[in-house]
Amino acid sequence: MIISYNKLWKLLIDKKMNKRDLKEVSGVSTASIAKLSKGENITTDVLLKICKALNCDITDIMEIEQK
Repeated sequence: MIISYNKLWKLLIDKKMNKRDLKEVSGVSTASIAKLSKGENITTDVLLKICKALNCDITDIMEIEQK
């Protein structure tokens, strides 16, 4: 199983935002955004900051894929 953040990227497109915008509104570091882009593990604190900034639920930005 792997975690996919494709839902996050689609949500950003829907909100007409890019990764830089996400970094600014959420206060998440550039390194964390890079980890998300690579599909790497990220702390729940970072995910919750993103959810708060985008006014969404954690299931709106990530999903578990069976591989």
